Amino acid sequence: MTPRPTPSGSDPKKTAKKKVAEKAVTKKASAQKAEPVAKKAAAKKAGTGKTAAATTAGRAAAGTAAAAGAAAAETAGAAKAGARKVGAGTAGVVKAVAKKVAAETAGAAKAGAKKAGTEKAGAEKAVAKKAVAKKALVREAGVDKPVVKKAAAKKATAKKAPAKKSPAKKVTAKRTAAPKVADEHPVVEPVPAASPEVPAGDRERLLSGTHHDPHGVLGAHPVPGGVAFRVFRPYARGVTVVAGDVRAELHDDGDGFFSTLLPMSEVPSYRLLVAYEETAQDTEDAYAFLPALGDLDLHLLGEGRHEQLWTALGAQPMTHQGVTGTRFTVWAPNARGVRVAGTFNFWDPSAFAMRSLGATGVWELFVPGVGEGELYKFEITRPDGSKTLRADPLARRTEVPPNTSSIIHASHHEWGDGEWLARRAEGAPAHEAPFSVYEIHLPSWRPGLTYRQLAEQLPAYVKDMGFTHVELMPVAEHPFGGSWGYQVTGFYAPTSRLGTPDDFKYLVDALHQAGIGVLMDWVPAHFPRDDWALAEFDGRTLYEHEDPLRAAHPDWGTLEFDYGRREVRNFLVANAVYWCEEFHIDGLRVDAVASMLYLDYSREPGQWVPNVHGGRENLDAVDFLQEMNATVYRRVPGVVTIAEESTAWDGVTRATHHMGPGGFGGLGFGLKWNMGWMHDSLDYMAHEPVHRKYHHHEMTFSMVYAYSENYVLPISHDEVVHGKRSLVSKMPGDWWQQRANLRAYLAFMWAHPGKQLLFMGQEFAQGAEWSEAHGPDWWLLDPAYGAEADHRGVRDLVRDLNVVYRHTPALWQRDTDPSGFQWIVGDASEDNVFAFLRHDAEGSPLLAVTNLSPVVRPGYRLGAPDDVPAWLETLNTDTARYGGGDITNPDVVKPDPTPWHGRPASIQVTLPPLATVWLRPA
Repeated sequence: MTPRPTPSGSDPKKTAKKKVAEKAVTKKASAQKAEPVAKKAAAKKAGTGKTAAATTAGRAAAGTAAAAGAAAAETAGAAKAGARKVGAGTAGVVKAVAKKVAAETAGAAKAGAKKAGTEKAGAEKAVAKKAVAKKALVREAGVDKPVVKKAAAKKATAKKAPAKKSPAKKVTAKRTAAPKVADEHPVVEPVPAASPEVPAGDRERLLSGTHHDPHGVLGAHPVPGGVAFRVFRPYARGVTVVAGDVRAELHDDGDGFFSTLLPMSEVPSYRLLVAYEETAQDTEDAYAFLPALGDLDLHLLGEGRHEQLWTALGAQPMTHQGVTGTRFTVWAPNARGVRVAGTFNFWDPSAFAMRSLGATGVWELFVPGVGEGELYKFEITRPDGSKTLRADPLARRTEVPPNTSSIIHASHHEWGDGEWLARRAEGAPAHEAPFSVYEIHLPSWRPGLTYRQLAEQLPAYVKDMGFTHVELMPVAEHPFGGSWGYQVTGFYAPTSRLGTPDDFKYLVDALHQAGIGVLMDWVPAHFPRDDWALAEFDGRTLYEHEDPLRAAHPDWGTLEFDYGRREVRNFLVANAVYWCEEFHIDGLRVDAVASMLYLDYSREPGQWVPNVHGGRENLDAVDFLQEMNATVYRRVPGVVTIAEESTAWDGVTRATHHMGPGGFGGLGFGLKWNMGWMHDSLDYMAHEPVHRKYHHHEMTFSMVYAYSENYVLPISHDEVVHGKRSLVSKMPGDWWQQRANLRAYLAFMWAHPGKQLLFMGQEFAQGAEWSEAHGPDWWLLDPAYGAEADHRGVRDLVRDLNVVYRHTPALWQRDTDPSGFQWIVGDASEDNVFAFLRHDAEGSPLLAVTNLSPVVRPGYRLGAPDDVPAWLETLNTDTARYGGGDITNPDVVKPDPTPWHGRPASIQVTLPPLATVWLRPA
């Protein structure tokens, strides 16, 4: 009940055992009054200057029958409010008395006025009778005497009421008129106690999952009359608040809501005891915590400049305000509400509503006691009120497909590749260093192996083969294995098919310690339409473009990212940084760049809208690629980005601040796949030798543009699937000729300006196309197989190509410098012969000669530099150990003064059929 205020200056005797502890401060004290006890109340307005609205508690009412009647009315009001079990918490706790307790009385007489004890006792008796008649179940509290000097309002933990401050108890919101007193001193009207129940509007929004600020309602909050505790726990049988020595059972308000009002001056530290039908849970209250996401994070998120986005969004195990748990955060600006569901709440998100953090569109909830390994998703209420259950876009770990839940993860891997990273940071850029790449599809390289098992086999194999790098086809999580990883749903999670994120780190670490760089295919061009992933994530277009013409990818049935939206661009830029920083990836090969750059890519007239300049360039995609490259190169020393770009877009590998003739700055990539060379050269090799003279230019045209970009020569997975046949099967002729053509082609490729990439299985002349279901045909290398020597010979050649390549700077040091290449003869179409020189930075040459006709050409004269006194054959693809006819040049070849091919000197060499020969200065 609300006690009647006592006139200022009174000091009555207190003989009642049960009083309600509240303060009263008068507007103006008389000359005779004692200074009242002052206690700040958090729930009341401060700064009035003259008065403070508070109530005094536990002072006995003495005097008139009117006072007794008013007290009885208040008691009846308290009974109507309901009997709730309450624990007192600020100045001490006393034992509850009878099952049905007598009501409390309020009011006090002026200090100095003596009231007869019999009058006071009579008033109390009258009040008690009224209370019993109304069956009011109100707890009683002890009361202390007021002091003259100001007393500090501090919590007490004593079981009995101390002599300085009495404990506060539940009060009703009903007002009581103060009786007139003889001295007519002005009194302060008491502030009614607030109802602790969740208001009806908030209650409805919490039940429907559309509340944007559940922390403003649930949890503990200062209100008039004390601190209101509100808990929403569906299926709970009861909830008890425990704050130090105080235990208070909350009232069941129905629908899973529980509440109470405790007469405390400030919110205490507390825990919840939640009782269910067969168990009880002792837990922190998730709604007792401040946001676990800082202002700087929110600012960077709003600006779209959070370069470590994965530290701000997603599920992050952490210690927050001294409590361990997991912070859940998700960007969903169009959502009416977001809740988190998982194994920790039996997939019922009702009691786990997240709060919206301002205009950023980010929702956050710290859940205490939840840690690694728990599954979770976000339940999002769309603008139309419907609901969708979504995987976390920034999940660091996922379930094994076809399951789609996200998994709370924290890394515990300890890296051992410090020396590798230091060398990488200090080394030459990729276009000026040896760069020979083995492309791998991890799930099928040796099917059935996990990341850790691969770490025991893959580094040793690649090192033995002499490759400098591996390129992993997309590792990020994808639901359909047949997409080979190119339709990504979990951009921040390595596929769980092969193990955990730490297992993948273990593999990368092992490759680095073996001296092997790790490149990874990265797919920011599009994403699939799965209704549990990114598509219309919060009920409206979010990650995809809002224009349907630009959102739908015409070739793959997927959706294209909205590169013009700063949050989406931030999601992708940070993702590139994430793989390089968190997983020590040495480079990203960016897939399908051409589809990003052009608005009319695979679209007919009328299916696309020109940009603001009337052109077909996607200006948003250009800005994104420039920002991604600039950010990655700035943050990660020694890393390289590689573009799979199949058009003649100007400046793919030019610096972003260098403007080109088209008015665009460079895209900023380090390397670009030379798709033109790949298509032209493979087309030439597919022809019968007798017809090759008509296609001679297909092998030479690449040198027209060889220095327009920093190129990689790719023989990738795309060229050995979908009916295109394996590399050796593309070659004409019988089995011997096919292998000879393949060997000659590979040596020509390794000598041509540009870096090299070869897909797995092609290094040993696999005859069948690649299949993700069973991977390379390793059985071809089984000694028990009759043709094993043929396949082993090609593999031995690839190994030797890499060894000689690494130790011959002329083959890699000046790949992007025109002075590093000279034709000897490029127009011998009738002979199917190509000969050229490669030079290193010191001018030391290597002579490469390729004969792609099936005839031996003895004594074939070639122009040669006159400053090289002798040449020595360093590699010949027709050597017997490679499976060739062993037609070689075993002796030193010396030039003679016969001018040839525009040079003052020349040499004569024997050219084996369908073979490439490398010669170096003797």
